[in-house]
Amino acid sequence: MPQKEPADMTDHGDDELSSRTGSPDKEGRIPEERSLLHQSLAVRELIDTEVSYLHVLQLCASDIRSHLQQLPQGDLDVLFSNIDDIIKVNSKLLHDLQETAAREEEQVQLIGNLFLEFQEELEQVYKVYCASYEQALLLVEAYRMEPRLQREIQDTIEAVLPQAGSSGLSFLLVIPLQRITKYPLLLQKILENTLPDASAYPVLQRATSALQDVVTNINEYKRRKEVASKYTKVEHLSLRERLARINMHTLSKKTTRLGQLLKQEAGLVPKTEDKEFDDLEESFHWVSLCVTELKNNVAAYLDNLEAFLRFRPQEYDLDIPGGPVVQYCYLARDLQLQAFPEFKQRLEALVWQPLCSLAKALAGPQNLIKKRLDKLLDFERVEEKLLEVGSMTYEEEAARHMYEALNSLLVAELPQFKQLAVRWLGQILCTFVTLQRDLAKQVLQRAEGSLAQLPHHHISDPAFRKLVEDALGQTSHQLHAFQENFEKVLPPPTTQPLLPGAEHQVQALLSRYGPGKLYQVTSNISGSGTLDLTLPRGHVVALLQDKDTKGNSSRWLVDTGGHRGYVPAGKLELYHMVPREEELRGQARPHRDSQRQTPEPTLASVPSVPAVTQVVAVYPFVARSSHEVSLQAGQQVTVLEAQDKKGNPEWSLVEVNGQRGYVPSSFLARAPGPALWGWSLPS
Repeated sequence: MPQKEPADMTDHGDDELSSRTGSPDKEGRIPEERSLLHQSLAVRELIDTEVSYLHVLQLCASDIRSHLQQLPQGDLDVLFSNIDDIIKVNSKLLHDLQETAAREEEQVQLIGNLFLEFQEELEQVYKVYCASYEQALLLVEAYRMEPRLQREIQDTIEAVLPQAGSSGLSFLLVIPLQRITKYPLLLQKILENTLPDASAYPVLQRATSALQDVVTNINEYKRRKEVASKYTKVEHLSLRERLARINMHTLSKKTTRLGQLLKQEAGLVPKTEDKEFDDLEESFHWVSLCVTELKNNVAAYLDNLEAFLRFRPQEYDLDIPGGPVVQYCYLARDLQLQAFPEFKQRLEALVWQPLCSLAKALAGPQNLIKKRLDKLLDFERVEEKLLEVGSMTYEEEAARHMYEALNSLLVAELPQFKQLAVRWLGQILCTFVTLQRDLAKQVLQRAEGSLAQLPHHHISDPAFRKLVEDALGQTSHQLHAFQENFEKVLPPPTTQPLLPGAEHQVQALLSRYGPGKLYQVTSNISGSGTLDLTLPRGHVVALLQDKDTKGNSSRWLVDTGGHRGYVPAGKLELYHMVPREEELRGQARPHRDSQRQTPEPTLASVPSVPAVTQVVAVYPFVARSSHEVSLQAGQQVTVLEAQDKKGNPEWSLVEVNGQRGYVPSSFLARAPGPALWGWSLPS
């Protein structure tokens, strides 16, 4: 048996010694290789789980959502939230992660840079999803109360994702939450298996910290949203319901807040100044005020449009022969039946309803702003105690965090909400202008056929204008003569008759404020605010100030003789003092004495109603009871008695269109003589 060379023995012995004692190079190389292996496995886990996660999301968005059409669309929007946005962001992330495999030596560093690049996008999309997660769970609980619907949902999910098991919807809904919280753990695992002196180590550190911040920010955002949803609810509670909610705890909180506010007003404690929020609140307040004013204006516009549609002169006999009148009646009837009702319908759908929705949307932030003030008082009290004592209770710490969350939410989202509201308001205004332009265009198109049949349609605009001026000039003396004749029989100007027993109140206001300050209510006023007055039509008030404390000139401060408050300026009219009967008779006596032909009548005649049977209603009057009768201006009236049953000449018993009742005598005047130049009063 041949013997080995000594050299071979020496080599073998050296190898054996080396393996027994371990060389320095090999000792450092083995842990490094082990770390690289674990690092490679962690990277593979990140990419493989991302592929599986994205596949589940796509199944939810396509197959499962499309097979749950028995659910309302609103429920589907809550359940799946912004899952399409998540799929879009994670698809880009997965694509870029898979591309890093081509550069194996730099892969870990590229992954770190990739997550730093996607940090903001991941936070934005997962914020929205996590904020609606609690609401989605409430829907899941509601479905469990309906076994048949729950079974259909469960079968649909199990057919697509058998691994969901009995959890069903709950399993699907929690997957995005689990994924966003797992990213920092996966990156931490890669970081732990990266050598500290490697170039990728600081990048992975920043990426891991960034993803941890993303999770923290999402949790904070979710908490803020829960606070917002708690305080943005607009509840319309009765007084009894509000009283039922009062307990010792609420009384204690409100008393403490009131005390804190009083100390601030007295200058005993400093008041927290937040210029950033104050500027945001002021700008948001102006937007809210614009929306409110526009809503009131559109409401008035719709009311006027409704009144305009009720006025249909083309349905009456105008007693003017000729083709132009026929053409006018045809055009007016066409517009009344189609163009104007269609315009009103579009106005309500495209302007009024969105405007009401915008006003309703503003109520939530307004409630949050009010609630912030309460929480600020709690916060200031806790901070004051913290400086004095150095500690605070758990409840006080919760109140402190509540204010911070609410304030952060408003500062972060109020500018975005204001910008959205301004854009919404601008679109509503543009829509309103477009509707007006469409209406004008439609009216002109419908009028073209009628204009072509008029005798002067071929005349140019300047020539037609001159023709009209000449025609008016020829008949102006007729109009002037008719006006003079009609003014001779006009009674003294007045508005509505005084309410019963109001003479003493008017005299008191007159002696205190003078006649120039007295106004009369033209229509019933129903006060809606704490300082608003509720007054009936015909009530006389004295003007104290022609604007409110905010400088709004549409609300006037008035005195009723017993109460003071605000009323709409548009429902007030300057009150004209009507001369008393004795004064009018004293003015007429010299004229009767000069004639000395007939004795003075024993019965006093109504000052505004001459002793004739046929008179004319000069002003419209709306009956307020069954003893009165309504009048229209220019309507012929038959006077039955020039006084009421008590002999009061301010009221006359008349007959109008077969109906009898009392009307104010000052609303009647002698009917003019024979019709002048073809003019006649409407019957």
